[in-house]
Amino acid sequence: MDELKYELLTEVNGRMQAELLKSYLEAEGIKVELFQEAVGHHIYPVMIDGLARVQVFVPKTQAEDAHKLLDDFNSTTSEPEEEE
Repeated sequence: MDELKYELLTEVNGRMQAELLKSYLEAEGIKVELFQEAVGHHIYPVMIDGLARVQVFVPKTQAEDAHKLLDDFNSTTSEPEEEE
């Protein structure tokens, strides 16, 4: 049996967030495959009970680099903390 060549990097809410992450990773040379159930994408374009969850897969050979880039991506897209 063939071993899987891709692994799950993360899951994000919404196709737009997934496409942003995909563009970021591909700009850094990481191949990306997105998976989303059709009902969530076509009927309900907004998140309803997790239907808008999108899985982001990367090749196993690039997974370590992708995880590092994901950390960078998350740190730049998260909301800044408010100072008191």
